Amino acid sequence: MIAEIGLAALWLAAALAVLQMVSGAFALRSPEGEVNALAIYARPAAVVQAVLAVLAFILLLYAFAVTDLSIKLVASNSHSMKPFIYKLTGTWGNHEGSMLLWVGVLALSGGLLAAFERRLPERTMSATLAVQGFVALGFYAFLLLSSNPFERLPVPAAEGTGLNPLLQDIGLAIHPPTLYAGYVGLSVAFSLAMGALLTREVNPAFARVMRPWVLGAWVLLTFGITAGSYWAYYELGWGGWWFWDPVENASLMPWLAATALMHSVSVLAARDALRTWTIMLGVLAFSMSMLGTFLVRSGVLTSVHAFAVDPERGAFILGLLGLYIGGAFTIFALRAGAVAEGKRFAVASREGALVFNNVMLSAILAIVLLGTLYPLLTEAFDVRVSVGPPYFNPASAIFAVPMLLVMAIGPLLRWRQDKPARLQFEMSLIAAVLIAVIALVSFFGSYPFLPLLGLGLAAALAVAAFLPLKGRNLGRVPVATLGMVLAHFGVAVSLFGMACEGAFSQERLAAVAPGATEQVGDFAVTLDSVSPVAGPNWTAIEAQIAVRHKGGEPVILNPQARNFWSPPQSTSESALLTRWDGQLYAVIGNQAEDGRWQIRIWWKPFVTFIWYGGLLIALGGIMAIAGRVRVDVKRRKASALGAQRRADVEALGTSQPVPAE
Repeated sequence: MIAEIGLAALWLAAALAVLQMVSGAFALRSPEGEVNALAIYARPAAVVQAVLAVLAFILLLYAFAVTDLSIKLVASNSHSMKPFIYKLTGTWGNHEGSMLLWVGVLALSGGLLAAFERRLPERTMSATLAVQGFVALGFYAFLLLSSNPFERLPVPAAEGTGLNPLLQDIGLAIHPPTLYAGYVGLSVAFSLAMGALLTREVNPAFARVMRPWVLGAWVLLTFGITAGSYWAYYELGWGGWWFWDPVENASLMPWLAATALMHSVSVLAARDALRTWTIMLGVLAFSMSMLGTFLVRSGVLTSVHAFAVDPERGAFILGLLGLYIGGAFTIFALRAGAVAEGKRFAVASREGALVFNNVMLSAILAIVLLGTLYPLLTEAFDVRVSVGPPYFNPASAIFAVPMLLVMAIGPLLRWRQDKPARLQFEMSLIAAVLIAVIALVSFFGSYPFLPLLGLGLAAALAVAAFLPLKGRNLGRVPVATLGMVLAHFGVAVSLFGMACEGAFSQERLAAVAPGATEQVGDFAVTLDSVSPVAGPNWTAIEAQIAVRHKGGEPVILNPQARNFWSPPQSTSESALLTRWDGQLYAVIGNQAEDGRWQIRIWWKPFVTFIWYGGLLIALGGIMAIAGRVRVDVKRRKASALGAQRRADVEALGTSQPVPAE
């Protein structure tokens, strides 16, 4: 009955999405100040829909946990001998399960919005819920008509076929759920933007409602991308942290758009500027999420992340993409002119710096989008091309470098208008650090230009990140400001790790016999032995490698070459030696005819700073959310207290003035 209950929950949730959409839309037809009788059902419909969608996902999770082989999805993606943790993570390690997770998070977000958000005007809230219901309905239709996760087999399978071995890793437990939550958080920002556009209520109050959703989505995307990058680094066995893989790009593009949106919505909330720009970025950010979903789920890409290879499913998602995004941009084109212009500001101002960086982020987004889609477009004409780092790195750097320089100065500028000459000392300091680091590193060796520039920028940005705190009482600095400082410092830390990995990495590929020693940097690497080992659902050849740093005590690494039998597939399990100043990365390959073994060793100085920086950026975002929420709570309490005092004064029948808040 598990499958039947889960399917029924999905059908009921879809019906409630219809009710939510229709009742919310009716509110738009009501005159301002009046509430349509049908509109009152939008909020409860969203809440109950969230409960049903989450219930459906929990039931599928249970089916995977107990390996219910009567369900086609479980039989196709699990195995009775698979470790329990991978049985659970296998729930979203496939096409149908991942889409159910997507829909579950989408419905939960809409339910939370309906249950707790009371600051928006009721017409705008109803319009927002109508849009959210419309988005959810499309994905319910996709699941129920094209990708049913609860489909039964005519006869239960005797055994499952297992899960892609590359996905049998703890990284899969973290990476997709956080990434999906980020994607779907942008759907709420999209619905809020469309709701405000439809009711022409684009103002700071709307932005304050939208801001925590954008910040939350951005934090989750940051964390998901960081986790995914490290998972690919240690799991795929190729030693790189970013391959410009189309599926990786599919998550980077919404992050770039969300970064621009996050800054834009903050300006609208605080300074009542960038109204139409914020709406457009809200639509663009969710467009990139939808595009990413299409790329990963349509089968147009071949990747460990890309689950579906069914053209019909791809056409379905493409139809949704065209419907949602085409419709949104059409409404934007028709309504944007009716949105009142926000307050003006000078080019030399903090708003001006944010707009400049938003344009740079949009340019980088366009470059990534073009490089991701171009091979797909040429393939349609039977021309196969490959677009990789030689295109992405320099093309992105053209816009990333000025963006980082303005990012260093922007937080020091005043709102509305400023004079750059006022920041002469700060700009001189940043320039001096940049030039000094480049000169110092160049003195000790010859390195590629981009990593060298990255080292200089990282140092300059690290110094600039803390300049907004100069001369201030740290105990009185707003938490949101501290979050900004930490996030900007995290960017510097990540950039430092990327530049060091590009400039200083050393690689050694050799065929060695047991007992032989190879040198990589300051490390002597000795292959002690190679022996067979077995796991719960795999067998492997495991190397025992002794690593000595400058003749010190040995540390043993055990890279493996695994063979899974269900499904049959070979993987390389790298072994890592992590030190404060970098990682030694070891992989074992095949055995040659003369008995020697292929081993590949990398020494990657400070490579871990890439992910430390990502975590700092996400932590900065969390602090910004906490700071904003704290301010909002204080504002609500003050407002409630003022209302109570006014009520008390009226009740006493006195004309005494109400004390100031």
